Formats: sequence, structure tokens, C-alpha cells
Amino acid sequence: MKSSDWELMPAFLAVARAGSLRAGAELLHTNYGTVNRNIQALEASYGVALFVRSTKGFKLTEAGEAVLPFAEQAEQVIINARKRVEGLDKTEAGTLRFSVTPTFAYDVITPIISRFQEAYPDIQVALRLTSAVENINKDETDVSLRAAYDVSGDVVARKLYPMAMGIYASKAYIDTTFAKAGPQGAGLSWIGWPENGPFSNWISQSAFPQADVRHSVSDGYMRLQMLREGCGISPMPVVFEKYFPDLYRVPGTPLEFGQTLWIVLHADLRKTVRIRRFVDFLADALMDLRPDMQGELYRR
Repeated sequence: MKSSDWELMPAFLAVARAGSLRAGAELLHTNYGTVNRNIQALEASYGVALFVRSTKGFKLTEAGEAVLPFAEQAEQVIINARKRVEGLDKTEAGTLRFSVTPTFAYDVITPIISRFQEAYPDIQVALRLTSAVENINKDETDVSLRAAYDVSGDVVARKLYPMAMGIYASKAYIDTTFAKAGPQGAGLSWIGWPENGPFSNWISQSAFPQADVRHSVSDGYMRLQMLREGCGISPMPVVFEKYFPDLYRVPGTPLEFGQTLWIVLHADLRKTVRIRRFVDFLADALMDLRPDMQGELYRR
């Protein structure tokens, strides 16, 4: 491989993953023309076509399929080298990347970030709000707060505690719509998720299996606001009772433990001082919130 091939390989990987030049350019935060030129240069260097072009996009040729695993290995080596060097950092300064779902970011995490900056004024937090599970090993983030039943992979995961979940609605919705509801929730409306697998199981096991799924939204914070506006009922973490007194648990419905909170980071970064300071601070702050996160299930 020529030395210049290293510079061209990110374009190859991006197009292979995204399936088109434009989508690949978006992954690399560059323009269509640059990615196109890099692909053409790499194919010229190898003397073979790596993609089949069509109106449906770019598909790897046999040669492209052969190159792909080696390109991915090279990418991982470079990422690991960066992580290893960052892991040697011994100062309480610099930037760390932290990803968290919008559901928790605004009300739960913002006050924690505020207190952290007072304690460590030379550490900057680059906050990314995303509902996707970002890949620690692909260098998408340094630290991630996740709600999950389990965490796997070559990562360091600090397990905190399971969150309590309940079925919530606005007081107005409970006072008006519930009075007209039929058996098993007929006439009520769920606010669900676009991917309805786990949510469908929740509905079937709830007290309202006959309620319809009228709305769906992937953003948990948007779901919360729709609840407050009287758009229906939905499962939510009990902690939001602390922040939104107009949010009510549906009478007669229990709290249940759901997913567990995890703080996840790359194994090579656990010795980086700024990362360790942030993870410890975040864990302590979230442990202080445990009574609010678990409600009446706390210490049961």
C-alpha cells in the first residue's frame, strides 16, 4: 500500500458504509467532490474498480469486498493508537466527548455539568445528544451514559442501578379521557416508539392493552413534552416526577424496574485524568439521584 493510500482510505470506508458518495461525504463532514476524487485516486492506485456505480448508489465489487476488512483493521489500529496516547494524559485539563440521550440531557445532566465545570474549570465537555448507542471503539465518543439491560464489547462499563419506570400522563388527560375509557384502556392513546418491538410487549402486559398507539416518537424528551400536552399515555422514568409536577402517574399502575444506567468508556481512557475525574463526578451525582430515579422502589 502506498503512503498516500492512508489518506484515501477514509473515503473508501465511508462510501462502503453509507452506500453513496453524498452519504459518505456526510459521514466525513466533507463535500461530495472530495470523496469522489479520493475514491477515483484509490482505484487508480490499485488498478481495479472498488465499487459498482448505479442509480441506486455504490456497491462494493469483489475487489472492494477484499479490501474492506483490511481497511477496517487499519482504521481500528489508528483509533487504538489515539486512545492509547490519550490514556497517558495526566492532567486535569482538555476536552472530553460525552454522549447522552436527550431524555436525560436537559434536566438531569445539565445541572451535573454545571457543578462539574465549577469543580474542574480547565476540563471542557463536548456534549453530544443522541438516542443512538455510540460506538466507543469506533472513536465516536469518549464517555457515554446509557440505559441498557447489559453492556458488551471491549469497553469499561460502570454499572449504577436500574431505573424505575411508570405509566404517565397529564392530569387533564387523566381527569377527562380516562373517565370515558372502555375496558382495558379502549379509547386511550399510547405515545410509543417508531420501533415497536419492546413497546408492543409493554402494551400487552400493561393494564391498557386495548389502547391504540396514536403517536410514535424516537426522542424521549419529545415524548415527555407530548405527555404534558395531553397527547396520551406512555412509560417514562419516575425521575421526571421531580422535574415536572404536571406529570402524573396513571392511578392504579405500578412502578417497575426497567433498564440499568451505565457509564461507558474506552478501556485505554480509564487512566486519563480528565476522563476519570468526569466519570467519578458523574457517577457520584447520579448515585445521589438514585432515590428520585427509583421512587418508591428505592431500597426495596
